[in-house]
Amino acid sequence: MSDLSNGAAWMDGRIIPVSEAGINVTDWGLTHSDIAYDVVPVWNGAFFRLDDYLNRFLASVTAVRMQTGLERDAIIRVLHNMVAASGLRASYVAMVAARGRNPVPGSRDPRDCQNHFYAWCVPYVHIVKPDAADRGTSVWIAKSVRRIPKDSVNPTVKNYHWGDFTSGLFEAKDNGFETTMLLDHDGNVTEGPGFNVFAVFGDTVVTSDHGVLHGITRRTALEMAAARGLKVETRPLPLDEFRQADEVFLSSSGGGVIPVARVDEQHFSNGAAGPVARQLRTDYFAWLEQDRFRTPISYY
Repeated sequence: MSDLSNGAAWMDGRIIPVSEAGINVTDWGLTHSDIAYDVVPVWNGAFFRLDDYLNRFLASVTAVRMQTGLERDAIIRVLHNMVAASGLRASYVAMVAARGRNPVPGSRDPRDCQNHFYAWCVPYVHIVKPDAADRGTSVWIAKSVRRIPKDSVNPTVKNYHWGDFTSGLFEAKDNGFETTMLLDHDGNVTEGPGFNVFAVFGDTVVTSDHGVLHGITRRTALEMAAARGLKVETRPLPLDEFRQADEVFLSSSGGGVIPVARVDEQHFSNGAAGPVARQLRTDYFAWLEQDRFRTPISYY
């Protein structure tokens, strides 16, 4: 078998090295960014909250009117077999539904497209390097672009429409920041590329309830905060209020809870990871090991 240690993909019933995976150049998934997907983490040889990630993926597929051609149990088998074949015990695992090719010459009717499913896995991805997350990362608020409005692209469907995020990332990198977050057209905090944003005010944790993906790690962070006796609120978060927070953190399947020390030129928690964020970051990695959330993988 080919070396899959750097990642594997499942395409058309075959498990292959991720470096050999590809889709047709006329696939609407490529030409139109017409894709619904989700990413579930594998930690210490087990999926974390697999049912929750699958539920969201299947809801997204339904929302964008696609058919994967696979039942839920078949998707689970694909993910298990692919990760097992790779041997990866800490992994970033993607499941994808693409609109596919339109075989009718000249047709612009999405109903003619041949939808398809594929999956891939690579070694676990940290969207912020662990040492930077432990210290508290830096976030730039994009100035040249706002988040795509929810009535243009549904943010609760995980998708490949990253034009706004990519513009924000260029800004962030040009200004020496690790990552970016975007505001909506009303000046409320939304999200960033691959993460939700949280603000802590005393014993209350607040995150946006609109214009954002309702992340599974976002849910986990809210549950962990409640378990710690903190109040949680999901609601619009105006930038002016956000700037008054005691501390800020991010949540992502690629790294869990990520403390933030600086947003633009404003320092939070005296320019370090805040105490609530530090505690929730520790809790997240402990929750990854809890049997109630784990679906073990049987490796070859």
